[in-house]
Amino acid sequence: MNDQHHDHGAATVVEDHERAARVRAVTDTGLDAAGEPVFDRIAGLVRTLLDVPVALISLLDDRRQFFPGQAGLAEPWATTRQTPLSHAICQHVAAVQGPLVVTDARDDQRCSGNPAVTELAIAGYAGMPLTDADGTVLGALCAIDHEPREWAPTELSLLADMALACSDSLRLRITTRRAESGRAVAAAASRRAQAASLRSELLLKASELLARTRTVAQIVTALTQLTSPAFSPSHIGMVLLDDEQRLQVYGTEPLPADVATRWPSFPASAPLPAAEVFRTGQLLTLPNPAAIRAGYPQLADDIAALGWQAIACAPVPGVQSRLGALTFSWNHPHELDADQRSVMVTMAGYVGQALQRVTHLQNQNTAAHTLQQALLTRLPAAATARLAARYLPAHHGDLVGGDWYDAITLPDGRLALVIGDVSGHNLTAAAAMSELRSMLRGILIDRAETPAAVLERLDHASHALGAPTIATVLLAYLQHDADGGHALTWSNAGHPPPSVLTAEGHVTALTGTDPLLGARHRRSRTDNHYRLPPGASLLLHTDGLVETRHATIDDGFHGLHQLLGGRRQMTAEALADLLVAHADARPREDDVALIIATTTPVDIPRRRESPRNNSISA
Repeated sequence: MNDQHHDHGAATVVEDHERAARVRAVTDTGLDAAGEPVFDRIAGLVRTLLDVPVALISLLDDRRQFFPGQAGLAEPWATTRQTPLSHAICQHVAAVQGPLVVTDARDDQRCSGNPAVTELAIAGYAGMPLTDADGTVLGALCAIDHEPREWAPTELSLLADMALACSDSLRLRITTRRAESGRAVAAAASRRAQAASLRSELLLKASELLARTRTVAQIVTALTQLTSPAFSPSHIGMVLLDDEQRLQVYGTEPLPADVATRWPSFPASAPLPAAEVFRTGQLLTLPNPAAIRAGYPQLADDIAALGWQAIACAPVPGVQSRLGALTFSWNHPHELDADQRSVMVTMAGYVGQALQRVTHLQNQNTAAHTLQQALLTRLPAAATARLAARYLPAHHGDLVGGDWYDAITLPDGRLALVIGDVSGHNLTAAAAMSELRSMLRGILIDRAETPAAVLERLDHASHALGAPTIATVLLAYLQHDADGGHALTWSNAGHPPPSVLTAEGHVTALTGTDPLLGARHRRSRTDNHYRLPPGASLLLHTDGLVETRHATIDDGFHGLHQLLGGRRQMTAEALADLLVAHADARPREDDVALIIATTTPVDIPRRRESPRNNSISA
């Protein structure tokens, strides 16, 4: 019994000592219940990268927890930036001196009784300790979800990295305030703290730059920007494993041409530093020329010719296996300390996350490209008109969208032309477009009705099937006349008006528009009529051809008609190429689809040509 009392008393003394050390260190940070820009920035970054509604930097003193950094916190907490200790779940982080990861705080016995679970709507919770230079836990960097959440290892690793950055900044503050007692000691400590702060800024910069990359080339470019006074290699390169189990070299542009051409890739089994790191998964440092020559004598002369006197390699991790390695080089002997090693490993981890995201985007774009190719119509061979069509994706997002064109030879010999646009430029828009396009094709083949009647039937079918897609569609019929011209009949559901370019170079806009599809059920629609003379071109297009963020659609049509005016006897293909060049001359914020029908001039017999299958133009 006496031993039990003794043990309990000893534990209490330890807890009191730790609490006093924590309160003293938190006080020495100089922080209070007010926003601090660098910590608000870190909290915002955690909120974005982990996709959580709330992120907090919470510090504990003897009577409360307060938040010098927060993002997404509800009122009144966002203004007061503090709660009583009774609401501080991060006390558990301090108690266990380590991370606290909770799937659902409402059902977790450690947290369920905490009033903050209800008042701050906490379900998923992940907290990483914030420490001073002595390892005392001062609080936590917390990611909070309002729904239960299974935290992925990569998310927890990223949160831990951000917590290290916060801890470095806290240590800098504590050291700076305590350093006033001794100028000499303070100068050395300040230099160390400044280096820690610079390393933290570098890792934050790395996280931000790499989070925006979408290609391997962009990752390589980002790496060239990741230097600071605390970590300044003369060159950063990267090798990645390819499908042939070779390590492909990236980042060779600053190197001499003969070196870059001799080392485009090498086997993963090669006796080279990057290959060894890839195989072992261990950090490798060669701090001076003697170490380089001792470890890799066959490379010593090449490395010396590049002016490098120290190199280091870090493995790039993936989810299931290593992806490659980063190579850092210095033009002077350089012994890496523990903090710089940590920077290298963390940076390699960020690169691994960026590469996996790039691979996902590439796979997604490949799928999108395949889908769009499948949705593009093979143009029919028309006896009295030449056809051409193009599809251009927007300059961002998926390579697929809601714009489409179509051309069908009807059973009675007429040629049906379709242009349409479902809002959006992603896979969702493409799926909605595919459904609408299929319904319209079926109606066109099954019903010998006017364009207006067909669009009314399409609108009704879309509503009846429970999928009233909002879209603009223009449907036109071309009927050949005995004198070589064509009778044009069309109905326009909210789409940009078509244009006609005559063989003599005159341009006419064909007006007449009804409401778009899906906006109002059972709306009557109008048929419009026009006669296309021989040799004229009919242009149907989506609004991406004429509309930009910086100009009105009227300005776009004016520019289009100026482009077309005066161009005589252009073929459908030449006209399509001209319009693609026009669209490519500016950033495309929307997809572009266009289809052109050029009627055969009376003095030029129609050649039988194999139909052209127009695919995506980049």
